Amino acid sequence: MHQNNIDAKEVIQQIVEGIQDKKGKGIVVVDMLKLGNSICDYFVICQGNSPTQVSAITDSIEDTVRNNCKKKPYSIDGLRNSQWVAMDYGDILVHIFLPDVRKFYDIEHLWADATLTEIPDLD
Repeated sequence: MHQNNIDAKEVIQQIVEGIQDKKGKGIVVVDMLKLGNSICDYFVICQGNSPTQVSAITDSIEDTVRNNCKKKPYSIDGLRNSQWVAMDYGDILVHIFLPDVRKFYDIEHLWADATLTEIPDLD
């Protein structure tokens, strides 16, 4: 299957499952399609409670998307200290934060016109 044929919504679903599998919290999907000149179509933002959990969430997303969508990230940045990891899937950027770093940057509110979808935490 050619990776461009994979629906972005399916990739996002697999990203969310990868996050939830490692108990990631505060998942928000930012839909930027209506904005036009944005750097990507979607952001998926979440948080882990420790650098170890942030790293585990990153690995889980990578494995889940690769296994179910046959898609690998173009790059992964931030694993050295795992306070803010960014994963680039082309049209989808994934951000995994520590809670205080996420609050500081507040990137889900930088694009006021974007559509935010909050995914309920799994307990």
